[in-house]
Amino acid sequence: MASAVSGISVALEGVSKRFGATQALDDINLRIGEGQIHALVGENGAGKSTLGKIIGGIYIPDRGEFLLDGEPVGKWDPPAALAAGIATIQQELSLVPRRSVAENVFLGIERSRMGVLSGIQRERYEELESEVGFGIPPEAEVGSLRLADQQKVEVLRALARRARMIVMDEPTSSLTKDESDRLHEIMDRLRSEGRTIVYVSHFLEDVLEVADTVTIMRDGIITRTGPSSEETKQSLIEGMLGRTFEATFPEVPPVADQAPVVLEAEGLTGEIPKDVSFQIREGEIVALAGLVGSGRTEVARLIFGADAAQSGTIRLDGEEIPRLRPRVAIDQGIVMLPEDRRHLGLVMTQNVRENISLPRLRTFSQGGRVSRAEERAAVRGAIDRLNIVPPNPEGELQFYSGGNQQKSLFGKWTLHKPRVILLDEPTRGVDIGAKRSIYDAVADTAAGGSAVLLISSELEEVVRLSHRILLMSEGRIIGEMDSERASVSEVLRHLFDAGRSAA
Repeated sequence: MASAVSGISVALEGVSKRFGATQALDDINLRIGEGQIHALVGENGAGKSTLGKIIGGIYIPDRGEFLLDGEPVGKWDPPAALAAGIATIQQELSLVPRRSVAENVFLGIERSRMGVLSGIQRERYEELESEVGFGIPPEAEVGSLRLADQQKVEVLRALARRARMIVMDEPTSSLTKDESDRLHEIMDRLRSEGRTIVYVSHFLEDVLEVADTVTIMRDGIITRTGPSSEETKQSLIEGMLGRTFEATFPEVPPVADQAPVVLEAEGLTGEIPKDVSFQIREGEIVALAGLVGSGRTEVARLIFGADAAQSGTIRLDGEEIPRLRPRVAIDQGIVMLPEDRRHLGLVMTQNVRENISLPRLRTFSQGGRVSRAEERAAVRGAIDRLNIVPPNPEGELQFYSGGNQQKSLFGKWTLHKPRVILLDEPTRGVDIGAKRSIYDAVADTAAGGSAVLLISSELEEVVRLSHRILLMSEGRIIGEMDSERASVSEVLRHLFDAGRSAA
């Protein structure tokens, strides 16, 4: 175990932050002590990430004072924070996709000669990798990695800076249970070395398991701070929402006995998926369950045309779709919510209205001119249906919470009823209240006759929000389960058994 490091503490006194008409933080008073894991929980939009970004120097408060080890700070930005020993792992990744893993990990603290990493740096990367066991090659191009591995690179980057305090904003949102457990072990070790972790997470069970202290936020204010040992999942939820809440799933609408097959994949093969065949009927929700690397996302990308299939056939309502590309898929009524909403799903420089109406502008156009009245009316309907907050069509989406960005993405693809909707991690980084809104929207979409393919790392979603579960391992479908008779533990056992057999 590494030797203890000098601790660090921060305090915020009367800190407020506004984005346009949105008051993100309002008169925040908080002290985060050294050598502990301090969790921030709350609904999307509660102010957790904004608070973390102020600590990390990414945002500057409009008013109030920020103190480091009891002393007010002067100029505060990411370089100043890093110099003071504070590193940040952001929820929305900030990596350079065309650079290697090692280059990203040591970006800004490089020791190189003519663009080549020094031997010391290579040794440091190997030392980091041996500590965390992520198994990511240093020379791999970051843009080629799946989202979960990019999230690991962010963790490595923070650790490489030998920070005394690390702000972790949803660091496990793309990780499997095993990977999350491994990260929690690393956090535990860092705490034992005297470091401080500010842990922002929607996974309340994880918060209760690893945190020493928890701060509950709602609508930009702190409702309470105290030992996590005095909280339960239900008490956290009630503190977040200001009311009692039963974290239930909606009833999945039944599929008609004679419902026709809408989507059929036969022998679908790509770089990872091999000979994948399945059908989804009208109004049916079929879940793809598999461990990381099993090929779930890749199957959805083949169906959407984002990746080219090596072989196989895709049929929509019995008709084969040749030369499938995203534009063709959308025109045919096949849409996809990608797991990375900021980079693959939304245009963050555009407002809510522009994002939601973008794929269907032609339906509001006549003679090359867009009817803004029709467009706004349709977008307002989506905002009301999905409870997007704030309910402003002209709102700047980049300042919306992750949950409301996700609901906007859902509205974008369901503004006009799709024939097939592919959902890849639809509740990633979404709080418990926003999750229920998305669950309801998924059920309503199926009830409207759409065929739904659901991909989720949260197995409770897989079991309770689908009619059938297809089990994937090593790029192949290895089995099928009826959701009504399945349990989370049973699904997990099948997947682990398949993984051991493949090994």
